[in-house]
Amino acid sequence: MPGPMQTSYRDLTCGDARPDHAGRVVSLAGWVHRRRDLGQLIFLDLRDRYGITQVVVDAAQSAEAHAVATTVRSEYALRVSGTLAARLAGTENPKLATGQVELRAQEVEILSSARTTPFSINEPDAEVDEALRLKYRYLDLRREGLQRRILTRSGLVQAIRESHHAAGF
Repeated sequence: MPGPMQTSYRDLTCGDARPDHAGRVVSLAGWVHRRRDLGQLIFLDLRDRYGITQVVVDAAQSAEAHAVATTVRSEYALRVSGTLAARLAGTENPKLATGQVELRAQEVEILSSARTTPFSINEPDAEVDEALRLKYRYLDLRREGLQRRILTRSGLVQAIRESHHAAGF
């Protein structure tokens, strides 16, 4: 039975990958948060609204996926299929909920390319002019701090509504 976050693009969200999923073939979809190119290995941090998962594209495993990954830049929208694997000892990232696993890519599909953004989405403390943020609101909404504030406000409004409903209002 498909999970509530499963779509035709993904089996898991980028925030759901855990060590107990190791060995599963899955598809993830999201935006490229960061890209590190080490030649035969390309590391992509794939981000969606739920979190970040590291994707490893190895030319030895899939030359096609590697060829696509060489063209990818920050904020490209991707669908990546491959096998979830536990990260090697010493390479785990304790700062991420998904930091114990990585997706070893077999297929990389570009859903949408992106131009260079007018401000950094990845740097939470970056000072950005408010007029620029409003002009590019769709990009600003991808920033983690703003997402967190919107979710907090949504939870607060929901609690108020439930309280009023329970009181007969």
